[in-house]
Amino acid sequence: MKKAELIFVPQTSKGHLIPILEFAKRLIDHDDWISITVAFVKSPSDSFTDAYIESVKTSKLDRFEFIDVSQQEHHSLVVDHHSQSIKDHVDALMETHMPLLKDFVTEISSSRSRSDLDTFTGLVFDLLLVPLVDIAHQFNIPSYIFLTANAGFLSLLFHLTTQHDDTWNSPDFKRSYPDELSSGFINPVPFNVLPSALFDKDNGYPWFMMTAQKFKAVKGIMVNTFEELEPYAISGFSDRGSPPVYPVGPVLDINCKPYTELDLAQCKKVMKWLDEQPRSSVIFLCFGSFGHFLAPQVKEIALGLEQSGYRFLWSLRVQSLSPRQPSRNDGSGCVHYIEDMLPEGFMERIQGKGIMIHGWAPQVKILAHEEIGGFVSHCGWNSILESLWFGVPVVTWPMYAEQQLNAFKMKELGLAIELRLDYEELNASNVVTANEIKKAVKQVMDDGSEVRKKAKEMAEIARKAIVNGGSSFLSIQRFIEDMIGEN
Repeated sequence: MKKAELIFVPQTSKGHLIPILEFAKRLIDHDDWISITVAFVKSPSDSFTDAYIESVKTSKLDRFEFIDVSQQEHHSLVVDHHSQSIKDHVDALMETHMPLLKDFVTEISSSRSRSDLDTFTGLVFDLLLVPLVDIAHQFNIPSYIFLTANAGFLSLLFHLTTQHDDTWNSPDFKRSYPDELSSGFINPVPFNVLPSALFDKDNGYPWFMMTAQKFKAVKGIMVNTFEELEPYAISGFSDRGSPPVYPVGPVLDINCKPYTELDLAQCKKVMKWLDEQPRSSVIFLCFGSFGHFLAPQVKEIALGLEQSGYRFLWSLRVQSLSPRQPSRNDGSGCVHYIEDMLPEGFMERIQGKGIMIHGWAPQVKILAHEEIGGFVSHCGWNSILESLWFGVPVVTWPMYAEQQLNAFKMKELGLAIELRLDYEELNASNVVTANEIKKAVKQVMDDGSEVRKKAKEMAEIARKAIVNGGSSFLSIQRFIEDMIGEN
């Protein structure tokens, strides 16, 4: 077997960096002849990237090399990840990171195309960095994409390339998406669960089209899913003339550790409380790094949880529409003015029955805890995979990006209870009521529910997929053989 070197170019937010590097670690575990270089751009305020990369270095030191392109190029980047919307975050990424990575990929492609031809086998790009595919092609270097979303989302991208002319020329652009997208799904997909950016003819739709075209042009696409979860979507790719699609998931960091002292303290507090609760008795609510709520919605969630009668663990981020000062944090995790949003007397009434986390939550550790019986989630794909890994049924509360599509898929597969499929984050007129929340919590926490049974069954299937002989294990092996064969 000849040596093979891959250069990974990830985006460094948690939801992207963790799965792509966990996949890189899995490649190395598969084949002793593979080495990996990771090129990334880190913002000065980003403590997570440093800590996570150090943990990877410790475990796989001799087979990984890391290059911080921002330091190499002597650039100073200032990107505020905490106050941004998801759109602002992506825009900032394009503005600050992309030029640096373009320069790096151009330089590395030029130098590696002249030397090390026997070992350099290609570049692996993150979904948000697909414009870099063109540079790899200029130098005849194979490029691949690691997709942190699911196979249904990939089906949507490929579907766009076949419907582009009809959609783009439609006089009623938004209505040109009837319930017709079905290639990656069992049932026709309603247009109101498609990413809202698709209906922005000037910005969002062109980005999706550009991304779809880049996906069509690569040598292979690794998807963080597994055949048994999305057989309908995966079987359809072979009929489209698309690049090879390799379902390699679930790719998770199930040993995820706290990265700061404050995180560690929060984690210990939460675990201690969970240890004191009965098995499968706690409903967990968590909405991702960008999931925020306005005060009216916070109040409805509190009332719904209280009326459900179940114990709860609630990770809360809020957004104020007033120009007042940001919430004060005294170092203990207590954010003071959040209490003003809650029903009067709520904090006193939930003593011993519920706990609130403001900001970061140790989601993987919480989902792994046997006291958790259900998960109200924003339906980010990583969160869904984590819930499936631990056999925890989901209540769907999607907010942005492709989360509505993820929620639809989970409902379609019978692995989730529908609360909402088309919720819009920070829309003051679109409030999920306490009664809706109470009803969904009661459904998912029912010991005899079909969704709970299916979630437990899928957990066993997910774990079998990644071990020797499992579907994703064999898919990774196929990718390695195809990649080396391309060289």
